[in-house]
Amino acid sequence: MIEKAPDIEKNEKYKNISDVFLNQIPFLINDTNYKIENEYLYWDKIKYIKNEVLDEFINFDSIKKNFKELNQGEIIWIAYKRRRNLRKVATFLWYSGLNKIEYSYNINNPLQQKLHYLDFNFGAGLQKEQLLSELEKQQYLKNALMEEAVFSSMIEGATTTRVKAKEMLRKNKKPKTHSEQMILNNYKTIQYISENKNEDISIEKLYELHQLVTENTLEEENVGVFRKSNDVNVVNEITGEIAHIPPKFERLDGLMKSFVEFFNPKDGEYFIHPIIKASILHFLIGYIHPFVDGNGRTARAIFYWYLLKNGYWLTEYLSISRVIMQTKTQYEKAYLYTEIDDMDVTYFIHYQVKVLIKAFEDLKEYVAKKKKEEIKLVKFLQLEGINERQAEILYKLERKENKSFTVKEIENTYAVTNQTARTDIEELVEKGFLKKVAINKKSFNYWKGDKFDATFL
Repeated sequence: MIEKAPDIEKNEKYKNISDVFLNQIPFLINDTNYKIENEYLYWDKIKYIKNEVLDEFINFDSIKKNFKELNQGEIIWIAYKRRRNLRKVATFLWYSGLNKIEYSYNINNPLQQKLHYLDFNFGAGLQKEQLLSELEKQQYLKNALMEEAVFSSMIEGATTTRVKAKEMLRKNKKPKTHSEQMILNNYKTIQYISENKNEDISIEKLYELHQLVTENTLEEENVGVFRKSNDVNVVNEITGEIAHIPPKFERLDGLMKSFVEFFNPKDGEYFIHPIIKASILHFLIGYIHPFVDGNGRTARAIFYWYLLKNGYWLTEYLSISRVIMQTKTQYEKAYLYTEIDDMDVTYFIHYQVKVLIKAFEDLKEYVAKKKKEEIKLVKFLQLEGINERQAEILYKLERKENKSFTVKEIENTYAVTNQTARTDIEELVEKGFLKKVAINKKSFNYWKGDKFDATFL
């Protein structure tokens, strides 16, 4: 377990330090200050910090009595904890009287800079047309949905390969395992959110979301309903220790009603930056744990939904869960830091912002790669009557990425209708670039045609 930080309010030795001295510490440690603020470090990292300038300062004869019995780590922690407490925004989720979940957050300069960066690139500052061509928008949207579905499932323990999982989705195959069913469920969930992104959420929609997430993976009586017992805990997968005990189920109806009210915008309510609010919503689902299972997948779906609802269109093109999977330990620690440090959800917000930036950088790399590939598509696009999708199909055949195609595969890859996919392929058959091979009376595969090698090799 993570070591809990010293309690600066209850320990007498921490009360002797003047605020005048504490206010100087961030300036004294300079570069270290940026790291603490930029990464929003907790005690388990701060306690190991050593700084020569600070060491000299706290050992001046005239002031060292103020730091008696304290090491550098403790002094730095006290300084930053008090600083955070002074600028925190306290808020709560509640349903009656004292029955509430109280939490806080604060926005430092590094976080503000990152939020501005995301605002500019995820919203009006960057148009789709500037970033993605029509072909790329269609293809990458489909790919991003599949990536999100696969990795959100893997975070929760699904065991399969990306290639196998994406083949199942592209070819519309029936899932054969529990893991494949989880992936298919997540895929349907994300599609549902994309179609309903402008709508408010409700208790009924939360149930529906959970139904989609857990279909055929959970006992029927637990699907699409809040849990009816208190025997659900969050357990550390490595140590086996209980990491979190959620609120009692008797509180769920009230808490989740407050959650819904918090999600839906109201005229005149206190403004919270949408990325911050999306992160808080994500955290709250994980913390409240309203369902027997599927809470993590539901939480990430809620995060995704809220960002899309608030105009962050680029979210749809990102694989957020892939980045979370790559940094799973940090993801789990962001939850733990928040709970152990007086429900300071800033830890979780910083983590989520970092995830969004990394996912965006991954998208830019993909776009750069696609731009290079576009040059290689030119020879196919120069052919009379060949559209962008058909050119890419031929390009994949040339690279031997695909030995054969089905209509359903083209439909899913490029997010087009069945008729459009069928037309694309049949036109290539007519031109001799593909040949049609029957699998059975109703299904066909499409292979490289006789004219392909003669034309392009």
